[in-house]
Amino acid sequence: MLICLTGPTGVGKTKLSIMLAKRYNAIIIGADATQIYKELDIGSAKIKEEEKEGIEHYMLDIKNPNEDYSVFDYQKDVRNLLEKYKDRNIIICGGTGLYINACLYDYHFSEKTNNDYRNYSNEELLKMCKSYDSNVDIHLNNRRRLENYLNRVDKKVKEPKLLYDTIFIGLKTDRTTLYANINKRVDEMFTEGLVQEVENLYKKYGDTRILNSAIGYKEIILYIKGKISLDEAKELIKKNSRHYAKRQFTWFNNKMHIKFFETNYNDFNKTYQEVVDYIEKGEYIN
Repeated sequence: MLICLTGPTGVGKTKLSIMLAKRYNAIIIGADATQIYKELDIGSAKIKEEEKEGIEHYMLDIKNPNEDYSVFDYQKDVRNLLEKYKDRNIIICGGTGLYINACLYDYHFSEKTNNDYRNYSNEELLKMCKSYDSNVDIHLNNRRRLENYLNRVDKKVKEPKLLYDTIFIGLKTDRTTLYANINKRVDEMFTEGLVQEVENLYKKYGDTRILNSAIGYKEIILYIKGKISLDEAKELIKKNSRHYAKRQFTWFNNKMHIKFFETNYNDFNKTYQEVVDYIEKGEYIN
């Protein structure tokens, strides 16, 4: 059995994944583009060792912060794991929709060129992308993805085919609750030592791609460089996290066939039982 558990940040994915893994004797494969990196712990909300409760976890802490790691690399690594543990129950858990789609669907990565787009604005790049495919779903501010798309030789987007028999499950909550949870989580990260974590990473690795792109890290880097105050960095993390959660919902709704469940924060066991009932009744449709 292969379960894909996803949803925006702060809805209880990690907690539910552990509960389901214990019930079905499953391993857990992470689907988070930041948690792949070693030492990026607090800012990525990476699961702590004691929280794993003995469950085998994969795709966490596999790269150093100064190493590059692409969605193509993730696709290869996870498919190898799916083959290796094909006789086990597996839970893919995380909120990076592109990574999930790349490993579970028939996504092909075409040859790349190296055109120079430095003289183009983000708006111009997005317009160029949409000239190839009007359904391109790349955020205006994600310049790296815009350039990567334009540098791919084969830009024609095809409807991807699901390669694995997968149960897609999502957790959600209302926007007010979600945003409050995100703000609270950011405050907790600062209390846990986020600033010190980023300062140590910056001192050790310098200006790496992941430190300058991951939410929770790039904002503290701006503070370290004296470009914004610490209070401004905290508020910017909250703002970027809220925007990211909104983009996650857009991706999940447009790209994946997910059965969503409302997170019951007062009695999470009820959410867990609803998910279990759905799985065991076998009513899911890929």
